Amino acid sequence: MSHPREIAHGATYMITRRVLRRHLLLRPDAAITQLLIYALVVAARRYGLQVHALCAMSTHLHLIVTDVTGVLPRFLQFFHRIVALGTKVLRTWEGPVWDHEAPSVVRLLTRAAMAEKIAYVLANPVAAGLVRHAREWPGAKVDVGELGRGVLRAARPSVYLDPENPLWPDEVTLPLSLPPAIEQDSAEGFLQEVAAELERQEARAHAEMQQHGRCFLGAERASKISPYERATSFEALRERNPTFAVGRAQGDAWRIAGAAVRAFRASYRAALEQWHTGVRSVVFPAGTWWMRTFHGASVMDGVLMV
Repeated sequence: MSHPREIAHGATYMITRRVLRRHLLLRPDAAITQLLIYALVVAARRYGLQVHALCAMSTHLHLIVTDVTGVLPRFLQFFHRIVALGTKVLRTWEGPVWDHEAPSVVRLLTRAAMAEKIAYVLANPVAAGLVRHAREWPGAKVDVGELGRGVLRAARPSVYLDPENPLWPDEVTLPLSLPPAIEQDSAEGFLQEVAAELERQEARAHAEMQQHGRCFLGAERASKISPYERATSFEALRERNPTFAVGRAQGDAWRIAGAAVRAFRASYRAALEQWHTGVRSVVFPAGTWWMRTFHGASVMDGVLMV
């Protein structure tokens, strides 16, 4: 049985979804980039999510978003489905697009975590040895200078989506925002923190490439590689599946967050045991989503915050 997950109104998350068996189906060409951005904007507007950062690699996709109204599972289901179906048409691909594992959803609980994870998402093509600088990546992405001030914009893809369906307008736009936890008077300082962290991660990637005598693939070659090939670089199997991040050197915040997660899970399981015995009046902890959405269970007001 998997651990229950708290879905909190206003929480900021880093989301990662991987392509089946590391195929390069999301190779950064114009058609895939258009599909990804269009689907993301439509899904975010439909479910009221704020988008902060994005980077689509050939084998996986990273997002940083804030779930304003606590509907993250609905958003993910809709967004990933549209991307998968559109990709199957664009690539004439039979079978699943996404890996069978559930998406990685990591709640970002501190300013440090938000700065570090946004920089991590932006630096991903550099860390993978594809381009020397994040700005050179040709795929769907947000550049560091666009954080909190850019706009995602895309025309409707010519495949799969019915132009007669009002759900799919001719063009969609979505302003990028900073996480709500970053107060307006500290926005510039936060952007400087992200830029500094991005520079640090790029420098580390450069040093590792030099140490191993490797060269960066380059944007042009990355955009022309066959989408049917599979990544061959070593990737360690995920031993952990974190549910939250607090950033480096944030020991107190980590302990508080860990205690909150354990408390939520214990409360949820105690309520679920009562539910299974037929007690329909039991109240589940704040952040319970599945039982409230699909079974009409009562849920406490408020959310656990760190």
